[in-house]
Amino acid sequence: MRYELHYWSGIQGRGEYLRLALEEAGAAYVEVVRLPESQGGGDGAMLARLDEADERQPPFAPPFLKAGKRVIAQTANILQFLGPRLGLVGASENARLWTHQLQLTIADLVNEVHDAHHPIAVSLYYHEQKPEAKRRTQHLIAERLPKFLGYFERVLERAPGGGKWLAGGKLSYADLSLFQTLAGLRYAYPKAMAKLEPAWPRIVALHDRVAARPRIAAYLASSRRVPFNEHDVFRHYPELDRA
Repeated sequence: MRYELHYWSGIQGRGEYLRLALEEAGAAYVEVVRLPESQGGGDGAMLARLDEADERQPPFAPPFLKAGKRVIAQTANILQFLGPRLGLVGASENARLWTHQLQLTIADLVNEVHDAHHPIAVSLYYHEQKPEAKRRTQHLIAERLPKFLGYFERVLERAPGGGKWLAGGKLSYADLSLFQTLAGLRYAYPKAMAKLEPAWPRIVALHDRVAARPRIAAYLASSRRVPFNEHDVFRHYPELDRA
C-alpha cells in the first residue's frame, strides 16, 4: 500500500502526527502538496481535491489520507485506521480502543493549545486578539497543561511493561503523538515548560525514547521535518511564555 497524505504546506500542524506514524513504520507514502505543481502539488490543488476526494463522504478539512480507494479524514481517525496496518497498536480490541482513547485526549490538548493563541476566532489574526490570548494562555499554563500532562504521567506510571509506553509494552501511535505534543509545547512555551517538566519525568523519558528511534531520528534530521513556526498549531510568542 502506498499512502497519499494531503495536508497544508509549510507547517507541521495536525498532519505531523500522521507523518510520524508513517515514518516510524517505514511506510511508502507521498505528501502530495510537496509535489511539483505539474504533478498536482501545492495548497491550491489540495483544496480542489478536498471536495473531489469522495463525493459521498467528503473530508471536512485536511489532513486526509488516500489509501487505495479509501479517503479517511481527521487525525485520530486516520491513526486508528493506520495503527494495525503499520504495527503501531496492539492486536486486541481493548488495546485498539485504549490507544484511540489516548489519541483523542491528545487531540483535546492540541486543540486547547491552538485556541490559546486564537481564543476569539480562527479567522482573526493573533494581533487582533492579543489581550484575550494572553489571558487564555495564563489559564492554559497554570491549569490545563498540568491537568492533561499529569494525566499522561499517571497513565505511564500505571502502564504494564514498566511504564515505558502509554498502551503497554509496545510503542503505539499514541506515544509518537505524545512525543510531538511535548516537542511542540517546548517550542511554544520554553520558559513555562522548563519550570513544569520536572513534574512529568516519565513523559520526558518517553519523548527521549521516541526521538532516539532510528527512523524517527533520521526523519527529525531530514528536510521532510518542517520546522516549528508561527503559522502552526504550536507557536512561540514570547509575551505569552511565562515561567
